[in-house]
Amino acid sequence: MAKVNVGVIGLGFIGPAHMEALRRTGIVNVAAFSDNNPDVAKKSADQLGVDKYYIDYKELLADKSITAVHVCTPNFLHYPMVKDALLAGKHVICEKPLATTAKEARELVELAEKQGVQNAVNFNLRFYPLVRQSRSMISTGDVGRIYAIHGSYLQDWLYYDTDYNWRLEPKMSGDSRAVADIGSHWMDMIEHVSGIRITEVFADFSTVHPKRKKPAKPVETYSGKMLKPEDYIDVDITTEDYASVLFKFDNGAHGVLTVSQVSAGRKNRLYFEIDGAKKALSYDSERPNELWIGNRDKANETLLKDPSLLSPEARAIASYPGGHNEGFPDTFKQMYKEYYSRILSGSKDKPNYATFKDGLRELELCDKIIESSKKQVWVKI
Repeated sequence: MAKVNVGVIGLGFIGPAHMEALRRTGIVNVAAFSDNNPDVAKKSADQLGVDKYYIDYKELLADKSITAVHVCTPNFLHYPMVKDALLAGKHVICEKPLATTAKEARELVELAEKQGVQNAVNFNLRFYPLVRQSRSMISTGDVGRIYAIHGSYLQDWLYYDTDYNWRLEPKMSGDSRAVADIGSHWMDMIEHVSGIRITEVFADFSTVHPKRKKPAKPVETYSGKMLKPEDYIDVDITTEDYASVLFKFDNGAHGVLTVSQVSAGRKNRLYFEIDGAKKALSYDSERPNELWIGNRDKANETLLKDPSLLSPEARAIASYPGGHNEGFPDTFKQMYKEYYSRILSGSKDKPNYATFKDGLRELELCDKIIESSKKQVWVKI
């Protein structure tokens, strides 16, 4: 069976995660990767079992054997790398955000359409089976008209003022952090699952640590010893650690989202509850194999992931029998399986994964949320 040759650009946390998932699809060959650190690239080639690697990503794009690329670099590099990949005629999957501004993202949407290539933004959390089950139940009318949507996306990886990462620097990540980084996942999922669209936002931001302590040298320099006060420099922080966002939807529903990267004990928890006229649904990504179904006139239910109990749409992205849990790495596999199946088959059906247009949508939402936070007013989308 023919496989698609894929190149991966960037070897942080997420690049190798993409590679592992790509191999699990059975229809992709991870043919090459690029990373601008020669030492990291050479060491990773052996660890990751990839025969070819490049230091300059443009050399990877010039490789005619590569059909598609995954852009897994820091945010500020997405726009130029995706643009170069599109101009090289490659199919592209980009980590979110698609760019750091809506203007750049709009240009990439137009260029992808002009080039006629498959394109996607890695909103992989759509691909939990019970998220798809929620979407099926809403689309078939089981939940009824949606009254309200509320939820959160909580993490604690920036809990201390000594926690530091490139995402804290607007020049590298953009003007929003918590909302753009994790709130975008929640908003993308909610619009995808519910089938309704956000029309207005009202936002309030908080920077819990207005100053953070950045290691004065690369963290690897301090390997094996505790950092001392003199090992840090104080850095002013202008992006949000926490945000609350109120929503209005096009069907008349209202909603609220809390995002935080300073919530102790919450590692990576996307939670939503959708309140409908017939029943309610709630989902917690840290318990990804359970879907709570709320009822008024009978006992509430907990649906455990079991293909035999799911809708056909949800069953299609569940690889294992009931009692065999599936999680975060499986969402990548299921998304890439659909994406590359479309390339191989030439399907024109509407995809379930997020396209560049969806990536642009999230940047436009984030822009309005930032505007609302600054003006403290409702802002229309």
